[in-house]
Amino acid sequence: MNVAVVILNWNGKKLLEQFLPSVIKNSPEAKVYVADNASTDDSVSYLEKDFPDISVIKNRRNAGYAGGYNLALKMVPEDIHILLNSDVEVTPGWLPPILETFETEPNTAAIQPKILDYRKKDHFEYAGAAGGYIDKYGYPFCRGRIFQELEEDHGQYNDDQYIFWASGACLAIRKKAFEEIGGLDEDFFAHQEEIDLCWRLQNTGYKIKYVSASRVFHVGGATLAEMNPKKTFFNFRNSLFLLLKNVESKKVYSILFTRMILDGIAGLKFLLEGKFNHFFAILEAHASFYRHFGRIKKKRPKQLIMSNYYHIYSVIFSHFILQKKRFTQL
Repeated sequence: MNVAVVILNWNGKKLLEQFLPSVIKNSPEAKVYVADNASTDDSVSYLEKDFPDISVIKNRRNAGYAGGYNLALKMVPEDIHILLNSDVEVTPGWLPPILETFETEPNTAAIQPKILDYRKKDHFEYAGAAGGYIDKYGYPFCRGRIFQELEEDHGQYNDDQYIFWASGACLAIRKKAFEEIGGLDEDFFAHQEEIDLCWRLQNTGYKIKYVSASRVFHVGGATLAEMNPKKTFFNFRNSLFLLLKNVESKKVYSILFTRMILDGIAGLKFLLEGKFNHFFAILEAHASFYRHFGRIKKKRPKQLIMSNYYHIYSVIFSHFILQKKRFTQL
């Protein structure tokens, strides 16, 4: 089984300088690629000079996370692709547990390692933690992370589990499965496209797994800051895309209607807090959803859609009203 680690880069020379050496050192099982999303800094010349053995794939445009990987992975022949953010530090021995799972579980299409915080290494990191889930209304959360509540890692999630979605910060996937479902949805551009990918994989009968023996450390927020209004826009709009594409027909519109009410409440909260840019980002997200409604609706799969996609009814109610802070309390 051949494996490729593919790092998507956009104007990230400093991140490559900091993290690429750990990937090369700790990934002897893999061929390492850097897919450059039409950077305007000197990332490519730096790679060609300092890492001549690394394969550099040059995309002609910045196609975002989804489009950038779709373009690049066509050029990667290995059986297993590991989509790795440029701000991730990998650890010695991180790859064998992932590869062993793929070898022994042919129906597992995607795998996520344990993702810890680079700055606070005894805590889980926001983007993925110990594996992802969503609630009925499309709000994502993780084992080890509910909204901004990040748990300390003391071995409570050292159990391999099937999960609903694997984090795009470090996503291992079979090339065959990736191509079978048509890759990442480029309408998402960035944020939550990995949830859509995993949902579609499960709709075709594959499984998604969290493998705890593999550990990586993620900086997070390196592309868009945590409270960047653009991130608010993508998260709110793409959640609506996600629901419209994948929820079963008899429930989709009622769930979308409730989600829009909840988004309105979130927008009001931003307004009362004086975060006007985020309030307008939600309005823009809904306007973009309406503009793309017809095209996204056409992407709904023909096969039976999962009806048991959500882990709990409402993570918002559980967390903010019932004050449940940890995944094990849900």
